[in-house]
Amino acid sequence: MRVARWGDRLVVLLSSQVVQDMGLVEGDEVDFADLKRRHALCEKRDPKAEFLKAMDQFHWSAPPDYTFDRDEANER
Repeated sequence: MRVARWGDRLVVLLSSQVVQDMGLVEGDEVDFADLKRRHALCEKRDPKAEFLKAMDQFHWSAPPDYTFDRDEANER
């Protein structure tokens, strides 16, 4: 992996093997954890699972035919 500049930000360029192993696609979110001692653990985030877990935590329910579609939710 390589750190590169993109405008005024730094980005991490992932090798194709890492992308394939993690099942990443454009638009996915990843978290970096355990940043101590110059090491990082990278995990793919699953917004759908996080949302459904939050719904369960607050005892919300969704209609039986509910599907989570990030693109539909973000349409303008």
